[in-house]
Amino acid sequence: MDLVSSLPAFALAVVLISASPGPAMALILRRAALHGFRGAVPTVLGLEAGLYVWALLAAAGLAALVAASEVAYLVLRVVGGGFLLYLGIKAWRSAWRSRTTGEAAQEVATESSSTLSWWRAFGEGAVVMLANPKAAAFMIAFYPQFVPADQPLFATTALLAVLQVAIETVLYLALAAAVGRAGAWFRRPAIRRRLDAVSGTVLVTLGLRLAAESR
Repeated sequence: MDLVSSLPAFALAVVLISASPGPAMALILRRAALHGFRGAVPTVLGLEAGLYVWALLAAAGLAALVAASEVAYLVLRVVGGGFLLYLGIKAWRSAWRSRTTGEAAQEVATESSSTLSWWRAFGEGAVVMLANPKAAAFMIAFYPQFVPADQPLFATTALLAVLQVAIETVLYLALAAAVGRAGAWFRRPAIRRRLDAVSGTVLVTLGLRLAAESR
């Protein structure tokens, strides 16, 4: 199997993987609903930056060490699960605050235009991806299937990772754009409260599952 002939199968696999529900999808949907397309862009870029780092670590053999190490795997599970819990509780607090105050809409407007918030959203996406040990396990199982035996492992994996990042970025930004078009509806106080409550519950559930799951 040569690299070029394997690209269609690789691209299809990436599309199917990207469409599966998980922390990344939950984060993007909430961000796009509350902050619009522009607000979701840094989250998508942060997630993809984290994914690319894991791909490079997999190519260098470091991801396999993480996946094989009980301590490293446990630490990542606890950190990743804890961070998802933090994001979920943060969403719950936002839902609770907006029941008694009118600051939710102002908070959205302020955060969407803040440079600091752009980097905060980027960082949230990167941490969610980097602190997920399942990403390490996935990378070391996924990429070798598409790297021909006669090709350099690191360079070929890095190239395939660029393609995966490009595909996922397009798909996630298209999703964010679609959700962002209904942003005014999502930012209505009653709808925002429900969205915060639901997304908080989803993130907390994912965090608990990640922290509690074995390999």
